This record gives sequence, C-alpha cells and structure tokens, in this order.
Amino acid sequence: MDFAAVGVKASASSVREGTLKITGKHSIQAPRQDVFDRLIDPDSIGACLPGVEKLEKLGEDEYSMSMNIGIGMVKGTYTGKVRLSNMNKPTDYQMYVEGSGRPGFIKGSGSVRLAEGENNTTEIEYDGDVEVGGPIGSVAQRMLGGVANRMVGQFFSCIEAKINNAE
Repeated sequence: MDFAAVGVKASASSVREGTLKITGKHSIQAPRQDVFDRLIDPDSIGACLPGVEKLEKLGEDEYSMSMNIGIGMVKGTYTGKVRLSNMNKPTDYQMYVEGSGRPGFIKGSGSVRLAEGENNTTEIEYDGDVEVGGPIGSVAQRMLGGVANRMVGQFFSCIEAKINNAE
C-alpha cells in the first residue's frame, strides 16, 4: 500500500498482473514499544483500519475480519482472516491477510519493522505483496495503489492519535 498522507516519509507501490507491491515508511512520535503494542492490538487494528466492520479473535494472533471497501465503481464487503506471525517484540512482525467477497478476492503478506528514531520517534518500514482478483482486479492497475496509500496513511495516523491520546 502506497500512501500520500500525513506522516508518510516515503512510499512506493506498483501493480503488476493483479499483484500490488507495497512498500513505505512512516514516522510516529511515540516510543517503539508503545507503537508495536498498538500495531498488534486487535482493538486498535479494528478501530484504525479504514472500512473494518468486524474484527474477532479466532486464536492466538489470528482474527476474522469483515471490511467494506470501495474502489471506483467496485464496492463491497470482504470477509476473511488476518494472522500475525514471527513477532520479535518490539522490532518486527509479519502479517498475512486473505479475504473474498462479491467484488473479488485479496490475499497478501507483508513485514513490518520498527526502529527507534530521534527525539522519541518510531520509524516504521513495511513491505509486502497483495494479490487481487475478480472485478476489483480490473480496476487495480488504475486505482488500487492510490486507495491503498490513503488507507495505510489513515491507519498510521489513527494509531499515532490513539497512542498520544492514551485511549
């Protein structure tokens, strides 16, 4: 997911044959442990990830999720799973996502790395690949990168607000 939102220092995305490459960086004004804890907290994920209607625990670090997403004329609800793995607190973890719905399907995996920055900031780097199919895949080449950028930017901005407001 490539995004142009507040706090994004650098990002890049490309869409090739139904696959979206996601890479980027984001800076959050908070200690690394606090950021890591929020990034893996299901309540924060559910509240901050745009379009999430439901996020329920299935098992250790695995959740079922329902999201309502619209990209151009293709809109709909996806249901699927999110799994966090290979957690090395507070430095990095991996995330796997799969979902399907009337607009098509999405499968993806990625890595998130956190480093201590200057002046009590946390530098986040992320990268991953998302496979998109069905009707939503037909708009992927034109619009998906921009939508993904906005969603990731909104997510990190919300996480930062939750940390700073100590919700």
